[in-house]
Amino acid sequence: MPNSDRLMTIREMCDTYQVTPRTLRFYEAKELLSPVRDGQKRLFTHRDRARLTLILRGKRFGFSLEEIRQLLELYHVGDQQQTQLSSTLSIARERLADMVHQRDELTLAIEDLSEQIDWVAKTLASTAETKDAAE
Repeated sequence: MPNSDRLMTIREMCDTYQVTPRTLRFYEAKELLSPVRDGQKRLFTHRDRARLTLILRGKRFGFSLEEIRQLLELYHVGDQQQTQLSSTLSIARERLADMVHQRDELTLAIEDLSEQIDWVAKTLASTAETKDAAE
């Protein structure tokens, strides 16, 4: 990982975090990142890197950008760590419950589709056997 006090260019950010320049500009436009501007150049601070790490993790967990924004904003309210952690825990538990529900629904759908595939395969095999016997 890069030196924490060093500014990173957009290319370095892309290479380090495996994102595109378009992604970084999008997050900047959504005010999730605020790189330092040096003319046309964007320079990303340690804070931007930490925020991008959280954004990418949030996206991987299925949070919307608005939910990610809310989580990031919790860390700007000062020294209210207990409130921040409680809010984060609550939001994370809700998302985990949603993910478990989605997984359970997907498991049921997979089982149902597998049964349907088996039925169709058996029906086709049976029809082929009947056709072969008739010939």
